[in-house]
Amino acid sequence: MGAQANLNNDGFHIDAANDSIVIRKYGAGITGGRTLDMTDFPADLKCIKAGHVVIRSTEDETLYKPMPVAAGGEAYDSLPANYEYVGVVVATKPVDYPLVGIMYAGEVNDVVSPYPVSSIKAALKSALPGLVFMHD
Repeated sequence: MGAQANLNNDGFHIDAANDSIVIRKYGAGITGGRTLDMTDFPADLKCIKAGHVVIRSTEDETLYKPMPVAAGGEAYDSLPANYEYVGVVVATKPVDYPLVGIMYAGEVNDVVSPYPVSSIKAALKSALPGLVFMHD
């Protein structure tokens, strides 16, 4: 009978209602976006949300990951060794398809960001001076 493939995608729902609220003003981003390495991302999370901080390995410039989430899932964990801040996710994407736009200059609403940025805001400002966290 020959090779067969399932052309039906299993349906899923993504709640992207806050995307336009989180990204207040897009200034500039990484051309073409990047595919994130989702290793160690919490298994119970089905999406990476707009505004999630993105980091890059300083040892392998092609390795981009979401900023780790602390145990309990309510805050960012600390920046891993040999990584640097590169921006934030522009639009919510499923964890299984982490093809994301990454903004490094613009305005992000820190009140509706996926996790509080207060503990890393100074480091983000130093690494990404064009990325501003503000709210109404």
